[in-house]
Amino acid sequence: DYADMAEADLVIEAVFENMAIKKEVFTKLDDVCKAGAILASNTSSLDLNEIAEMTKRPEDVIGLHFFAPANIMPLLEIVRGAETAKDVVATTMALAKTIKKVGVLVGVCFGFVGNRMFFPYVREAQLMLLEGVSAERIDKVAFEWGMAMGPNSVLDLSGLDVFNKLNSEWKDRPDDPAYYRVCNVLVEKERYGQKTGRGMYIYEGRNAVVDPEVGAIAAEEAKALGIEPREVSDEEIMERMMCAMINEGALILEEGIAQRSSDIDVVFANGYGMPRHRGGPMIYADIIGTAKVYEAICKYRQRYGHLYWTPAALLVELAKEDKTFTAWRK
Repeated sequence: DYADMAEADLVIEAVFENMAIKKEVFTKLDDVCKAGAILASNTSSLDLNEIAEMTKRPEDVIGLHFFAPANIMPLLEIVRGAETAKDVVATTMALAKTIKKVGVLVGVCFGFVGNRMFFPYVREAQLMLLEGVSAERIDKVAFEWGMAMGPNSVLDLSGLDVFNKLNSEWKDRPDDPAYYRVCNVLVEKERYGQKTGRGMYIYEGRNAVVDPEVGAIAAEEAKALGIEPREVSDEEIMERMMCAMINEGALILEEGIAQRSSDIDVVFANGYGMPRHRGGPMIYADIIGTAKVYEAICKYRQRYGHLYWTPAALLVELAKEDKTFTAWRK
């Protein structure tokens, strides 16, 4: 009963990632919760400001995005809305430490920091499937580079239907028929990943087994889209996925969604299985050189066009001046 939460100091909503349902919940919470209570949403991507508008106290609304599984993953994205009060931010940052989470303060945009940057990473993996690269090879290259799991295994673990739903909620998603095409087709076939025993792979228990049908589906969809198969090196696999992520990170910094590049690195080291010795996407860019990242993005822009490969202004600036994300301050 909602009335049971009348005296709670903090309430965390964790319903389905659907804006209509979340608005309904926050309308009820606003009615029953005491003055000064913090109303938090566990949304992983939706507009927190739109959720806060359902209450008469938007200053008390904040995002607390726990990464799944919440009992294991240390990351907690703390999402500050346009009207979130400073004491609410301070309280939730302290709460993160109390419950032994790594709290990172971020701003409001689709996907916040983590998912907003992870979507381009998986996008490139999905596009490479259409170019004839197998799901298992992409995952093997990513794993050997140091990622805890390859992007296709992540899709299966989280649920392809979950990614499909998140994309459907994204108002500004690209007008591109190839975008997440293989994932969308598998969802239509009710292949949602581990939970249904079939997704990017077939599952025997938790053991992933290569499914030739996925390659056949990718080839069929590529033909329909007019995408020709091509040779893709292991180096290109990682370069495309990482550069897509880094460029999005540069946009996030430009927009003030993250306060500093190290916040982004903390998100990926603690929430996405990125190897500590690589540092995180932004410091990795610093290590290999922002000029090298810029050159790679220009190379892919020449091949694929501007839709995904327009270099962020910040990246252009850093590359031309031979500077790092670490040293940059807005």
